[in-house]
Amino acid sequence: MVHFVGAGCGAPDLITLRGLRLLQQADVVIYAGSLVNPALLAEAKPGCQLHNSASMTLEQVMEVIQAAEAQGLVTLRLHTGDPCLYGAIREQIDQLEQLGIPYDLTPGVSSFCGAAAALGHLGGAEYTLPGVSQSVIITRMAGRTPVPERESIPALAAHRATMVIFLSAGMIPALTGQLLEGGYPPETPAAIVYKASWPEEKTLVGTLETLPALAQENGISKTALILVGEFLSGGYDRSKLYDPGFSHGFRGASQ
Repeated sequence: MVHFVGAGCGAPDLITLRGLRLLQQADVVIYAGSLVNPALLAEAKPGCQLHNSASMTLEQVMEVIQAAEAQGLVTLRLHTGDPCLYGAIREQIDQLEQLGIPYDLTPGVSSFCGAAAALGHLGGAEYTLPGVSQSVIITRMAGRTPVPERESIPALAAHRATMVIFLSAGMIPALTGQLLEGGYPPETPAAIVYKASWPEEKTLVGTLETLPALAQENGISKTALILVGEFLSGGYDRSKLYDPGFSHGFRGASQ
């Protein structure tokens, strides 16, 4: 049996209760290198085999899993954040299905959730503010890994929705240029959140035109999310959900 578990975005207590229980019971743990907090590995039981997947190929990961299966051992594949986002789990799952090895998935707290919580100047941020944005675009900039042309940064920026951009912290000047090309004004609020929920977490808030300088001045080139949109400005409309003049299935209008 193979359990895919999201370790959360950094802080060890952000793993789910289910994920922690599975981690504590596993015989073999294959974890996502420096992206997983080492404090979580201390939760593995004595004698558990630990493998750092940062130095492994897919084929080597599967060899470890097959060897564990042959011995009747339980494997836990510990991914950062939530494995459904940039976790490269589909190729692993396809191979497990071909081999007839059972598996399941336990979700985790993604770094895009951790980044919103980290924006302390706002007391935490809400990506979907009424009257501002009701959509969140989660994407990445094309680099060594290509992106479909229809999902290019300028194409997505044209929507002027909230954007959360992964795996692009090393390309911020080019990223900013593409966001501006797509239609965001230079004064659009933007933020860099470095290692959300880790002890070394850092949040930098500015505008699109100041973003490259913020990154350079703070030496940030990896392990950070780029957040873009008016949700960072502070203005919004009151929600209908708690408006006394709005009725729904659980409450009538009171005025």
